[in-house]
Amino acid sequence: MKSNTTTKSTWKIYLFSALIALAVSYGVIELTKEEPKASTGVTVVESVPGSRVLYTADNDGNIKPLDFTDTSEKVLDAVVHIKSTQNGSSYSNQGARELPDPFKEFFGDMFKGQTPDGMHSRPRVGTGSGVIINDKGYIVTNNHVIDNADEVEVTLYNNESYKATVIGTDPTTDLALLQIKADNLKTMALVNSDDVEVGEWVLAVGNPLGLNSTVTAGIVSAKARSIRINTDKFAVESFIQTDAAINPGNSGGALVNLDGNLVGINTAIASRTGTYTGYGFAVPSNIVTKVVEDLLKYGNVQRGMLGVTIRTMDSNLAKEKDVDFTKGVWVEQVGEDSGADLAGIEAGDIIVSVNGKETATSPRLQEIIAGKRPGDKVMVTVNRNGKEKELEVELHNSQGGTDIIKKEKKEVFNLLGADFENLDKDLAKKLDIDGGVQVTKLYPGKIKKETQMREGFIITHIDGKRVKDINDIASLLENKKGGVMLEGVYEDGSKYYYAFGLDS
Repeated sequence: MKSNTTTKSTWKIYLFSALIALAVSYGVIELTKEEPKASTGVTVVESVPGSRVLYTADNDGNIKPLDFTDTSEKVLDAVVHIKSTQNGSSYSNQGARELPDPFKEFFGDMFKGQTPDGMHSRPRVGTGSGVIINDKGYIVTNNHVIDNADEVEVTLYNNESYKATVIGTDPTTDLALLQIKADNLKTMALVNSDDVEVGEWVLAVGNPLGLNSTVTAGIVSAKARSIRINTDKFAVESFIQTDAAINPGNSGGALVNLDGNLVGINTAIASRTGTYTGYGFAVPSNIVTKVVEDLLKYGNVQRGMLGVTIRTMDSNLAKEKDVDFTKGVWVEQVGEDSGADLAGIEAGDIIVSVNGKETATSPRLQEIIAGKRPGDKVMVTVNRNGKEKELEVELHNSQGGTDIIKKEKKEVFNLLGADFENLDKDLAKKLDIDGGVQVTKLYPGKIKKETQMREGFIITHIDGKRVKDINDIASLLENKKGGVMLEGVYEDGSKYYYAFGLDS
């Protein structure tokens, strides 16, 4: 009996001690626990020792754990899947081959095909993404998603599919504008990408690796990045860098802020394997807006140019040029009679800002100027021999003038899927023909789908009627129905006829 009583007393002591320890521990937790504070940003809260939870505040100041469900719901309907088909070509003694692709290092093989029995290759199919930007069915994507395609098909989030018309392309920024005929489309607004900050949350939305309507989250890792993947002569690269996962198929998809607005078009990834390894790159929305406006208003992109050769300043360059280091862009050469030359910019100047916007790197300077058109005037601040100087520069076009060079872009041209230029007089004289219209670019449309025409073909007759300029093509085809016969020559003098139907 005595032993049993001692045991009970011992357990009472243990139980009492445990209750005291529990109470003390609870009190410590309550004293050290931080409460989330209302903020428009993100607050880190130590809710339980050893764990970290992210909180954010809505517009009413209500605190809630950070998630991306509201943003995802806003944007998924406005991001589409794009399928580009390049029809099989005729026999080539090269046999089976892969099409060259300057973006291959970043997105792998976009088009693949084989040539069975050495006779005909199967259609090559590439996939990507796009963003619906208004209720008229205009869709922004990457140029490399639809380049060389004969047909482009767009599939919406609800799985409805439509044939797309290519309105225009801009290889210098790797952007393209499509259009579909559909009703009740969900759209996405573009915002000022200059307001995007490093460290800001963003979502990448697209169709990677065949996985439709995929959303990934990350932050803006850097801005004004150039990764030198665009080989176009006048290429503009000033990418938004993000660690949101981007893979093949994300090309042309959306990079959005937490308000569900478009801040960039996903374009490339830095990878040694062809898949995501940490960094993706998007064309900023400011460049996207300018390109779209130009394609719709002028038929092509109007690119204002300073007329200088540039390098980003750093300590090594400053030492090489024997100048004090100044953050900005070093002017290596100035083109004769360019806008910069006429304004007084000199080789050795360091451009530190344009219109009050700092230009710490060459890509940032390119981005600012890419938002301007020929004839626009900009205030360029340069550091010359340690002193700053403001100069007003009138931007020129690629031909050295200040005029807007508009490309005729009529509805029938979209149906044909082609860009045209009046035949150069010297070439007309060489070919001994009295004018004509040259096909400078082919897109998915009637010509590519129903003929074997190549770019460079010179149209001299339509249905036997003489064609001397672009206006003749428009007047002869705008209201025409049924079959059409195009007659003309290539630059080597070979004569060809191409027939197709204009009925939808």
